[in-house]
Amino acid sequence: MAETETAQRRGRRGGGRDARRQMRSGGGVAASPYITRGIPPVDILTDEAAEIIEANAETILEEIGIDFLEDAEALELLRDAGCDIKGERVHFPRGLARKLCETAPSSFTQHARNAERSVEIGGNNMVFAPVYGPPFVRDLQNERRYATIEDFRNFVKLVYMLPGFHHSGGTVCEPVDLPVTKRHLEMIYAHQSLSDKPYMGSVTAPSRAQDTVDMSKILFGDEFVENNTVSISLINANSPMTWDAMMLGALKVYARHNQAVITAPFILAGAMSPVSVAGTLAQTLAEAMSGIAFTQLVRPGAPVVFGSFASSMSMQTGAPTFGTPEPAKVLLGCAKLARRLGVPFRSGGSLTAAKTADAQAAYESANTIMPTVMGGVNFVLHAGGWMEGGLVADYAKLILDADQLTMMQDVVNGIDVSENGQAMDALRETGPGKHFLGSSHTQANFESAFWRSELADNTTFEQWSSEGSVESHERGRDRAVKMLDSFEAPALDPSINDGLRDFIGKRMEELPDSEF
Repeated sequence: MAETETAQRRGRRGGGRDARRQMRSGGGVAASPYITRGIPPVDILTDEAAEIIEANAETILEEIGIDFLEDAEALELLRDAGCDIKGERVHFPRGLARKLCETAPSSFTQHARNAERSVEIGGNNMVFAPVYGPPFVRDLQNERRYATIEDFRNFVKLVYMLPGFHHSGGTVCEPVDLPVTKRHLEMIYAHQSLSDKPYMGSVTAPSRAQDTVDMSKILFGDEFVENNTVSISLINANSPMTWDAMMLGALKVYARHNQAVITAPFILAGAMSPVSVAGTLAQTLAEAMSGIAFTQLVRPGAPVVFGSFASSMSMQTGAPTFGTPEPAKVLLGCAKLARRLGVPFRSGGSLTAAKTADAQAAYESANTIMPTVMGGVNFVLHAGGWMEGGLVADYAKLILDADQLTMMQDVVNGIDVSENGQAMDALRETGPGKHFLGSSHTQANFESAFWRSELADNTTFEQWSSEGSVESHERGRDRAVKMLDSFEAPALDPSINDGLRDFIGKRMEELPDSEF
């Protein structure tokens, strides 16, 4: 048994407890490296409305312009491509940005060090990655505190073991116990050594992006990295309509090495975009297209993803709100705009402003993950573990969200109309007035008939009470503790591991402890 569990954790398909668990929770479908939808995405934006928004985005690009700050090289590339440059403001002639986007691939493979974990980003495929960026955690004792590198490693371990996640993610939490100048080295190493799922790179400085590329070359080999995509990284616009030097610098490093970037406007509607859905869609498209176009100027054909992150806000307090209808409409609209542009799309997640894994967290997360899944998002960041509007990475919620994510392949599979799916033999055998529990069809399909949660409590009130009245967040933390106790890292060639540690040691000596 231990041998088959180890094999499953190392990514080899086959038996073992984890595989059987996934068969139960996944409606009979074994763990897959990513989801492929069998139904078309929900489309709430008519073609006529999309054309209006696209025309408005072109007006933004041409008339208002996009700021590219403190990057003379970027301005020179854009000027040479035909843009009108006024100071640091770039005006794209109508149609130019869309034309430049044409060299971006419609889909691409992000390779994992375990080839069976590689993901296809784009088309009908959907990849789930965990929470990204919180400086705080809600820990295994249910305490809210600053995150540490130990927390970071724990989250990487859990995401590796959870079949609901296809991707190790990036800054799953911000380890504040390490210097800002050096922490990215240990973060990338954790993804590379504690998981064999694909991972994201550092973007907080161009040099840190280069460190990611260099460490990836140690792991995969120089030539492989230059000819294949092994990392994807989040390049946020400083909305409204601004790209800053730090993000542009990281983007250029990755694009030049054929590594994927997500050009993603980060919008709090009402403060960083208009309050209307159509206005936010036009601004998001303009910002994303300008980033995609610039990526293609750096290296035509470099993989790039249209990103969108938009939340609504309380007009009374100014606080971001989640699980509301307007951001869902922005997501669904942007998904269609990305399809029309011909590039992969990133958005969504299991988002909430709740402070604990309570009812608010559950309904807000459900109200964001379902439009994500139904709308055709290709790369889903913050798919699990997000709390407090992104300030907190929550151990319990990561586990609870991951359980729900295993359901989503079934959601987008469509309806089985095979002979077995039609179940006419069961209807004939059972007939009127009887039950189907004993039918041959039910007996043949009972193990895989319905998706089953690994964490939901479906017992009677009396049984639940007698077993301690354990609530879902407690079950999530208990599961996390047990998983971490049983964790076994996927095998890594000792010479590669030594190369990574040598690189990290050298860079640690070179880098200062402070940026100031």
